[in-house]
Amino acid sequence: MTDTYRTIAKPNKGEPFKDRNSKFIGFAFPITNEDEVKIHLDQLKKEHHNARHWCYAYQIGTEIKAFRVNDDGEPNNSAGMPIYGQIQSFNLTNILVVVIRYYGGVKLGVSGLINAYRKGAELVLNTSFIEDKTINRNFQLRFDYKYLSKVLRILKENEVEVIKRILEMDCLLELSVRKSNYQMVVDLFSNFYGVNFNEL
Repeated sequence: MTDTYRTIAKPNKGEPFKDRNSKFIGFAFPITNEDEVKIHLDQLKKEHHNARHWCYAYQIGTEIKAFRVNDDGEPNNSAGMPIYGQIQSFNLTNILVVVIRYYGGVKLGVSGLINAYRKGAELVLNTSFIEDKTINRNFQLRFDYKYLSKVLRILKENEVEVIKRILEMDCLLELSVRKSNYQMVVDLFSNFYGVNFNEL
């Protein structure tokens, strides 16, 4: 069972290049939802307000993936799809790649545009810091304070990450564990009298 995915660790800017007077620059951003796409695009449009096109592709999700491409006024499938092709080629998800174009007065034709946008995406992804991340499952434990040390020991032994803890009259822990270890942890706590387990 695979429980890892590849993404980029931080935003990156690719090396600018020119093709028949048009200048292209690629940008890559790690994202987890569609709202972040608009934020990054708005920021790029402010910083590069003289550019003619801001073409992009993104993919979100780990087990079920969703993607979208946008040619931003370039001919159909001449920009967004070549960019998305590079996201697939690098086997990445939770990522947005934008390639902006400063128009230089010479038309490149559809094949020229496909090559230029593909190259813009490839240049930025080649220099991005790519990392493997685990697909995790989240759950909650609620129990009496007297069980705290025992519960924490089990969590540490099984590499379960504590996301949030509320320690009052009783204890409430919000936890995250790697998908491949999830069932084992479920079994451990379903046999633990006094601990209530809730999947999130």
